Amino acid sequence: MKKQQWTVLGLVALLTIGLYILTQSQIFGSKAAKGADTGSTVHGPGDGHDHGDEHAGLSTDTVLARARKQLAPAQRSRLDLLEHSITRGDVQGQKLHLYHQLAGFWRDTARLFEPFAWYTGEAARLENSEKSLTFAAHLFLSSLREEENSELQQWKALQAKDLFERSLQLNPSNDSSQIGLGAAILFGGLGSPMEGVGKIRAVAERDSTNVFAQQTLGEASLLSQQYDRAIERFERVARLQPGNVRVLLLLADLNERQGHKPEALGWYRKALPMAEKPELRRALEKRIQELEKK
Repeated sequence: MKKQQWTVLGLVALLTIGLYILTQSQIFGSKAAKGADTGSTVHGPGDGHDHGDEHAGLSTDTVLARARKQLAPAQRSRLDLLEHSITRGDVQGQKLHLYHQLAGFWRDTARLFEPFAWYTGEAARLENSEKSLTFAAHLFLSSLREEENSELQQWKALQAKDLFERSLQLNPSNDSSQIGLGAAILFGGLGSPMEGVGKIRAVAERDSTNVFAQQTLGEASLLSQQYDRAIERFERVARLQPGNVRVLLLLADLNERQGHKPEALGWYRKALPMAEKPELRRALEKRIQELEKK
């Protein structure tokens, strides 16, 4: 299956009823232009920053250089000052503080997701705590599933994979990290999809009430066009977590596509009271009215 389909199918419920979600391009600004590298590298080879890059078509240096190209002159000057702020003394402590500062700069000033997530990940690697590693890993995982650029998608998947693996070294029994690792492999196109599914399924078999596992397996079934299995998984999630609007919309959309109008209407109606954004509420009301007329 083409990677473009993976992105579209993963958000099929929202797209079908004409809704939009806030992606990182809206939160952090426009994405870097696709294509060749447009600037000099920020980090040199062998400096310890190329986590997993040897398997990727896109290097971290390229990602950061493209981001730098989008900065205004004043922002570049500010970035240069930050990058050269380490002095003698507690270099390790200064680096950790610097990575947090750089992450904040890219998030709040430049509003670009990729370098923000990268420096958040670098700080987590340096700190080497389970909490910080899993937080950074989930940043990349959430973003890669909405990424349309295949090179960036793989780069984000490799970052998520590396961070989840580091977290699992600290706590091998963390089911969330195990599922996240499987999802990074599956949705990032790293190796065999069944390798990723296997890691997620192992958790679901141990604990059938794990919502993260059941929802991810449902999305995996959706990607492979096993719609009946996807519905079964999502219904289980809806029972365990009735307020999961994304799953309610996926169930509504899947049932509508399968020609099950009463079921689709039921799921849309369940989602309606939970729609916080006015645009979402209006779109749901319109879709319900259209289905009722058919």
